Amino acid sequence: MSWLEQVAPTIATALGGPLAGLAVSAISKVLGVDEKDVQNTIDSGKMTSDQIAQIKIAEIEFQKQTQELGLDFEKLATDDRKSARDMQSTTKSHVPAVLSYGITIGFFGILYALMMGYAQKSDELMIMLGSLGSAWVAIVSFWFGSSRSSQDKDQMLYNSTPAK
Repeated sequence: MSWLEQVAPTIATALGGPLAGLAVSAISKVLGVDEKDVQNTIDSGKMTSDQIAQIKIAEIEFQKQTQELGLDFEKLATDDRKSARDMQSTTKSHVPAVLSYGITIGFFGILYALMMGYAQKSDELMIMLGSLGSAWVAIVSFWFGSSRSSQDKDQMLYNSTPAK
C-alpha cells in the first residue's frame, strides 16, 4: 500500500481513518470494482498504468470533495488522540494503563521467549506477535504522541525544490 501513499496520499490517509468508506467508494468508482474488492485490487500489485492514473484522478477529486466538506485529516487524527487523552485525565480510569502494561509485557515477553528459545515459532504465535506489536505502537502514540507530523515534514522536505 506504500505505492498508494505516493500516488494518492489523501485517499491512503482516509483509508486508515474514519473516512475509509468515502475513500473506498472513490477508488471503487474509478477502478470499476465492487467496494468489497477494493483492498484486494490494491494489494494485488497487478494494476495497470491506466488504473493507477485513474486513482490519481480520483485523488484530485477526493481532495476537492474533502475541501468542500471542510475536512482536515491531520486535525481529525489530532482531535481523536486528544479526546482519548482528555477522557483518560477526566475519568482517571486505570484501564488504559493496565492494557498498556499488559500489551507491553506480552509483546516483549513473546519476543524474549522466541529469542531465547523458550517458545517455538508458529503461525499463531507470529500473528499474536504482529497484533501485539501494532497495539504497542498505538500505545506509544497514545501516551507519548505520534510522529506523523514529523514524517509529513520529512516527506515535504524531500519533495521540495531547494531555494537558490
